[in-house]
Amino acid sequence: MVKIGLEIHGYINTKEKLFCTCKTVHGLKFAKPNSNICPVCTAQPGSKPLLPNKAAIDKAIEIALILNCKVKVNSKLIWQRKHYDWPDLPKGYQNTISGAHAVPLGENGKFLNIRIRECHLEEDPAAWNPKTGEIDYNRSGLPLIEIVTEPDFTSSSEVIDWLKQLVMTLAYIKAFDKNAGIKADVNISLPELKGARVEVKNINSLKNIQTAIESEIKRQKSDVPKSQETRMFDEAKGATIKMRSKEQAEDYRFITEPDMPAIVLGKERIEKLHSSIPETPQEKLQKLIKKYNIEKKYAEILTKKLEIAEFFEKIINKVNPKLAVQWTTIELLSVLNYNKKELDEIDISPEHFIQLLKLVESKKITELKAKEILRSWKDKSYSPETEIKKHSQISSSGELENICRQVIKENPKAVRDYHSGIKQSLNFLIGKVMAKTQKRADFKTSREVLEKLMR
Repeated sequence: MVKIGLEIHGYINTKEKLFCTCKTVHGLKFAKPNSNICPVCTAQPGSKPLLPNKAAIDKAIEIALILNCKVKVNSKLIWQRKHYDWPDLPKGYQNTISGAHAVPLGENGKFLNIRIRECHLEEDPAAWNPKTGEIDYNRSGLPLIEIVTEPDFTSSSEVIDWLKQLVMTLAYIKAFDKNAGIKADVNISLPELKGARVEVKNINSLKNIQTAIESEIKRQKSDVPKSQETRMFDEAKGATIKMRSKEQAEDYRFITEPDMPAIVLGKERIEKLHSSIPETPQEKLQKLIKKYNIEKKYAEILTKKLEIAEFFEKIINKVNPKLAVQWTTIELLSVLNYNKKELDEIDISPEHFIQLLKLVESKKITELKAKEILRSWKDKSYSPETEIKKHSQISSSGELENICRQVIKENPKAVRDYHSGIKQSLNFLIGKVMAKTQKRADFKTSREVLEKLMR
C-alpha cells in the first residue's frame, strides 16, 4: 500500500508582513517587483524585526483550532532560525516556529479522518527565478502557515478530495490569501517494497499535485528508492526529478532566534478565537440536508462559500424552499459570476431578496422581470416592492390583446413563417411582447393570445 503525507503551505490572509509593516501584495499580476519591501524584509545590515504580526498569529491559531489541533494554553512558542543557503533567503536563515527546540502552534489534530501532526507559523522567502537570477523581495517575510499531516493517504484522488475540503473549510475563516493559492511538499513511500521515503517539493496546484503523486508512485514501483531523497516536479514532463539527498533536521542548524521573545498564548485569547469560528462546510452541509431537506447536490453548491450558506439560511424559513434553492444556487450565483464579485462585495439585503421571491411566487411580477431586478443589484439591492406598479405582471388576456395585435402588425414576416409551420417564430413574437411590456407580460398568457389572434 502507498503511504502519502503532506506538508501544506498557505499564505495567511493579512495586510502586513510577519515582521515588518510592508504590504503583503506580491506577484507580477498584482505588484511591481520589489515595490513592497523595507530594510527588515530584505535583511539590510543592522535591521531588526518588529514583533510578529498579531493578526497572523490569531489566524494561525484559528487554523489550528479548526483542524482540531491541541493548542497548549500558556505554552511558549519559541522562534527558531532555520539555516540554508539559497539566493531567495537574504538573511541566510528562515524564521519559523518549528525545528528541534520549538513547540508547534498546534499538534495532534484530525481533519476528515486524516491526522494532523502539527501546524506552525513561519515567514516566506523571496521569489527567485533561477533562469534569470532575478529576485523579487515582495514575497520575503510573508506570513505562512505550514500544515503537516501524517502519512494517512493511500492515493492521489484521496489527497485531492481532502485538499479541496481543506481549502473550502479554511476559506470559511478567510485564512488564506485567495489570490495566492497553496503549495505542498508531498512525501511518498511504498512500505511493501521496503522503499525509502521521497519528498517532492513545492508543487503549486491541485492538478500538479495529483500528477506528481501518480508519476512518483509509478517511478518508485519500477525503481525502488534505497535512501531518502528530495525531488522536484517538472510540469512540462509530468515527472519528478532528483534535486538532492533528503535533509535531516540537523542539516538546518536550528537555533533559537535571539531577536524575538517567545509568544505566550493565554487561555482567554484562545477561547475568544475559538468562539468566533463558524460552522464548517461539512457541518453546514449536513444541517441543510437534515434540517431544511435540501437535495445534496444543491446543498454542496450552497456550502462552497460561507457567505452564500449564511445568506441562504436567512431566507429559507421565509420563502418557498424550492424557490429559495433555485434563486440562490442558479440566479444569484449567475449574477455574481457575471460581475466577477463575491456576495460580501455586494450589499444585497436578505429582506429584499425575500421580497423579490415572494413577488415571483404570488405572480405579481414575472420571473424575467425578477431576474432583471436581480441583475440591477450589482452594487446594492433595493426593495422591489417600492416599484411594484412599474414591474407588476400583466396576466390579463384582455390587457395583452392590444399589445399582441400591435406585435402581429409590426412583424408580418414572423406571422407568415408561423403559418407556414415555422414554430420558432412564435417565440420571436412572444419576445417582442416581452420587450413592449418590459418583461411584465405573463409568458403563458402571451402565447395563448398570440396563437388565438393568428388562427
